[in-house]
Amino acid sequence: MDSSNVSLADFLNIPSVDIMGRAQKFYQFATDLKSVGPKQFKRVALEGSGPVRKVVDSYTGEIREMIYLSSNDYLNLTRHPKVVKAGMEALQKYGTGAGSVPLLGGTLDIHVELEKRVARFLRCEDAIIFPSGFASNVGALMALMQEEDVVITDMLVHASVIDGCKNTNIKYFKHNDVKYLENVLKRVKGRYRTKLIVVDGVYSMDGDIAPLNKIIEIAKYYGAYVMLDEAHATGVIGKNGRGTPEHFNMEGKVDIISGTFSKSLGGEGGFIASNKELVELLNFYSRTYMFSAAITPQAAASTIAAIDVVENEPEHRKKLWENIRYFRKGLQSLKFYLGHSEAAIFPIIIGDELRVGEMCRKLHERNIYVNPVLYPAVPKKLSRIRISMMSSLSKEHLDCTLNSLEDVGRDLGIIGHRRKFIKIS
Repeated sequence: MDSSNVSLADFLNIPSVDIMGRAQKFYQFATDLKSVGPKQFKRVALEGSGPVRKVVDSYTGEIREMIYLSSNDYLNLTRHPKVVKAGMEALQKYGTGAGSVPLLGGTLDIHVELEKRVARFLRCEDAIIFPSGFASNVGALMALMQEEDVVITDMLVHASVIDGCKNTNIKYFKHNDVKYLENVLKRVKGRYRTKLIVVDGVYSMDGDIAPLNKIIEIAKYYGAYVMLDEAHATGVIGKNGRGTPEHFNMEGKVDIISGTFSKSLGGEGGFIASNKELVELLNFYSRTYMFSAAITPQAAASTIAAIDVVENEPEHRKKLWENIRYFRKGLQSLKFYLGHSEAAIFPIIIGDELRVGEMCRKLHERNIYVNPVLYPAVPKKLSRIRISMMSSLSKEHLDCTLNSLEDVGRDLGIIGHRRKFIKIS
């Protein structure tokens, strides 16, 4: 199979081909892609998240030390001594797992402590924890929203939100377009029992921030509730790292907050924070909560410690934002198109899948670890390289990356001229 003529989207559904036939055809595609294309997917690392990472070269099999720009571990708390120590102590005390689902025999005191800690951190009445951020959104939406209801969501919202709407109606509005949202609310007025607006705080592929203050204002006017996915905002934005509500001075005004512990908090699991009544409902009706084993004691303890670090050690967030501003200025000086990125995610939008792949390969050869993002994850005309920022990256790491991006971008015609990167004060 010639992989250059097809894309991942072509294998979502193949008419008249059963699941084994579909798998066989995709395997042929993947095999050809690996043989002729860039090999940036599922690269194997030999150590955890950090500014520099040992990676098995997917082309040569050799071990490379690469500047790591693909982690959502924004504050690098996966390696923080307090976070690691808390997890190790919990492992010794409780063992490796909870042993059951939360509602039956899997709830430990460390889980209850984490739920209270999340609620207090986000200025909500109560919280419930899930095995992942994806499970949080799917479990909450499937439990809450039914045939009589409607979810109104941004067209770039996370896939977990879309999957969570299988039991209900779903309407989309243009990305971060408040006027379009209002038009949708007008059209659905009087037609549904519950109207729930769902948005990301920070969008995972674009790095821009939802206009939460305007969304809440419109929601109140039209009698809608607001659910906010804080996966990429928690720990990153807001004066104290409490995310988008703090950023807009809207704490306590969001009906439902969802999120994950796997990004800036450096662990695993997810949560829903809301009022105590809604949380109690989810305890008994959310299937991803009821039928999944509770998160490990180690993960719960490490997350509690990570929240403590976010609150008590603001220097990590300060350093992250120094890096964000420095790197953005560098990219802008090189005339890369970044969309409307505002936070720790930088999309270098190229719009040509072949050049995206080739650029990633050339950066890989220079020991720069970045990810290609291709169709159907984004439209073909918006194919891109996605870069994530971490607080532990040094100026030297960033300068090396910017120089490599300039050289490779010039070679591929993505930027038009050579201009050696100079540090920006």
